[in-house]
Amino acid sequence: MIIDIILPLSLVFIMFSLGLSLTIGDFKNVAKQPKVFAVGILNQMVLLPLVAFGLILFFGFTSEMAVGLMILACSPGGVTSNILTKLAKGDTALSISYTAVVSIVTVITLPLITGFSIHHFMGAEAPPINVVSLGFTMFLITAIPVAIGLWVHHKASAFTKKFEPTASKISAILFVIIVVAALTSEWDVFINNVTILGPGIITLIIVMLLLGYGSAHMFKMSEAQSVSVAIATGIQNATVGITVGNLILPAGEGLSVLSLPSGVYGILMYLICVPIVIGYVKLIHPRLGG
Repeated sequence: MIIDIILPLSLVFIMFSLGLSLTIGDFKNVAKQPKVFAVGILNQMVLLPLVAFGLILFFGFTSEMAVGLMILACSPGGVTSNILTKLAKGDTALSISYTAVVSIVTVITLPLITGFSIHHFMGAEAPPINVVSLGFTMFLITAIPVAIGLWVHHKASAFTKKFEPTASKISAILFVIIVVAALTSEWDVFINNVTILGPGIITLIIVMLLLGYGSAHMFKMSEAQSVSVAIATGIQNATVGITVGNLILPAGEGLSVLSLPSGVYGILMYLICVPIVIGYVKLIHPRLGG
């Protein structure tokens, strides 16, 4: 019961804090750069799930781990992608625009792809899933908090400016607690699958960063835009993945086994992405004329 209440409420607050960092202009920016936006959205909405599906087959994920990874691959980006984009000297405004729109769109795409994944990988063992109900729940715990945060930012910008740093710190603490809970509650399953989960997730992160960066250059985007597309493509909101996994297959005392890939991803994302970003800023970015 505690997990069933605390986990969704934590995600609600995290998404609310995301909304505090958004403005209406972030959504308007989409119309101003249709090509740039389209590439990033296609990478996240289409390419990422396809690559995840391929890696599941390549690494031989168990059925539950496969569904968990697909849930993660359908999750939106988050504040982390915006922070890393800024650190990498990318187009932060573009990154925020991606985050804003994808957070809304995944209310539809995540339940649909998750429903397919459950029936495909779990077959007769698949838990019952109501795609419409899951979509509505996603709307309540992701889209609505983002919208409220956006509204608060619009109506009380002075308050937002003061509270946003605190909200970001609280969100970071909640994220750490959720990831640790995901790993400890399914520790035996994690240990039994770590040799597959670890390499599979690391490969997913690196492949998507490279594909995002390469696809942006292929469409002749600026270096700053290419960095934004790469990070938006390679970094997902692990908290959403953990929460959705628990909504679909509640585990009673702990977190769902379907949440485990997102929990592992939540740690590896920082261990892989931060060194890559730092290396890019120190070694590659100066040579490109900064």
